[in-house]
Formats: sequence, structure tokens, C-alpha cells
Amino acid sequence: MSTLSRLYYPRHHLLWAKITHDEQDLAHDSEHILRVYRWAVQIAADEEVDPDLAGAAALVHDLINTPKESEERALASEKSAKVSASILPLANYSDEEVQQIIEAVRTCSWSRGLKATNKIGEVLQDADRLDSIGAIGIMRNIACAQAMRSRGNVGTFYDSIDPFGKERQTLDDKRYAIDHFTIKLLKLAGSMNTDMAKMEAKRRHRFMLQFLFELAQEI
Repeated sequence: MSTLSRLYYPRHHLLWAKITHDEQDLAHDSEHILRVYRWAVQIAADEEVDPDLAGAAALVHDLINTPKESEERALASEKSAKVSASILPLANYSDEEVQQIIEAVRTCSWSRGLKATNKIGEVLQDADRLDSIGAIGIMRNIACAQAMRSRGNVGTFYDSIDPFGKERQTLDDKRYAIDHFTIKLLKLAGSMNTDMAKMEAKRRHRFMLQFLFELAQEI
């Protein structure tokens, strides 16, 4: 299936043609964008939010991909919002629509810790966070850990002495990939805004708990 056939609205086709993605980063490649996009459109329709605007927000939400270990990681969504402000008009989004979309993008990042200020933002937060949990979330977490290691950071899957951080005073998901579950992933199901996302997040949360149980048996 081609990328174009996976986009639902004409303006999304125009917008996609203006976007360049970092295909070297598996955790933030074009497939990540399209998964978030699919959920954003579905959740928006269920919430009576304009799917065209929610889908556009999903397509531009990661225009700036800042490495996880960077001190500017929390600013990635704000930077993406600024860049998207100049791209969205090229896909025929009006000034008012652009403002709604970039505000949603500005607040979507977990690292930034902001609450969504409009309904499009709530939809985008949920769609993006769903892609951080469950089976795909586990894959992305490991891909992110490998990417950080490839950039010279010291990192492993887990602490060989205390894998799940039960005795350590401080967790460090830049050093141990499994620490990211406690620091972020296991918190996401409780942060969802919409009913559809809450239901899907519960299922994915259960899967992650099962994964951690299996991992404990194996190591």
C-alpha cells in the first residue's frame, strides 16, 4: 500500500509532499507519523473534532526530531510547531486553521509536560502517546536506546544487578532502556484524554506488563 493511499484528505496529500522525515531513526520515521496520523483521524471522528485538522497536526507533529539525550528534547514539539506554521499554508490551510494546528503540536510532547489547550491537541496527544505503548511502543523504546548508543552514549537494555530499578535511588532511561517503562511508558495509559484512546491504552498497558513479567523470567 502506497503512502498516498493511506492519507484520507486531499490537503493531507499536499502536506505530506512538503515534509521530509528522518528515516534513519526507526522510532520517529515516516511509519511512526502514519500510525499517529491514523489514530488521530479515528479519534477525532469519534470525538466530533475535525479529522482534517487533527490529521494535519499528526503529520507535522515531529518535523523537528531532537535526540532523546539532548538538553533541548523538551523543546522539540515547540520547534515543530514553529516550522509547521510555514508549511501548513502551502497545503491550503487558512490562518485560523494553522493556529489551531500549531497550538496542538506545541503541547503534544510528553517531555514538555503541557496540557492540551484545544480539542485537536487532546486528540494529537492521545494518538502520539498510543504509539509509545504496547508492542510498537516496546519496539520504539529499544530502537531509541540503540540510536542513543550509536551516538556514543553508554547504554544497555537493563542494569544487570538491578534490572527493574527496585534498589536504585535514581532511574536512568538514557542508560537503561527498561527504566523508560517506569519513567514514562507505564504512566501513559492514565494520561489519555479521549474514551477511544483510554480503551486502546488499557489493552496496550496490559501487554507491556506481560512483557515485563516475561522479561523477568528470562533474565
